[in-house]
Amino acid sequence: MIDHTDTANPQNAVPQQPEARKHTMDILASATANELSSAWENWEPKPNVDPVRGPETGLVMVRGNIGGGGAPFNLGEATVTRATVKLSNGKIGHGYALGTDRTKVQQAAIFDALWQDENTRMDVEERLVQPVAERIRTDDARKQDEVAATKVDFFTMVRGED
Repeated sequence: MIDHTDTANPQNAVPQQPEARKHTMDILASATANELSSAWENWEPKPNVDPVRGPETGLVMVRGNIGGGGAPFNLGEATVTRATVKLSNGKIGHGYALGTDRTKVQQAAIFDALWQDENTRMDVEERLVQPVAERIRTDDARKQDEVAATKVDFFTMVRGED
């Protein structure tokens, strides 16, 4: 397990909750470019951001399992963009997303770093993470409703003369 404590400044060492950060990074990766850009445009004061890595685009192998739990196989490749940034307060943020939108990924990395700072975490949650999570839930519910509308129930009728 990775230790997310601030070793450079032990008096401010605050262990991160890996599950909460993973959830936040999942939401940031699923956010649209417009959602991230809007949140960034309205963010004040903007932190000083230094790029550490990227943004850079590459390929990753997508693997699947036969039947969902059987033997693994290589399904194909997917394009992924990643970036790492460092804020002036020392927090380092990472962003990953499918596709080639470098600006989106860099902004996701910035918001990851802002989320790690206790002073800005709640702002990131309220302004970006919660609205994006709600949009995702709404989209998923709409898709489930669309699929449910096309569901066909099959049944077998037994003839009485057997």
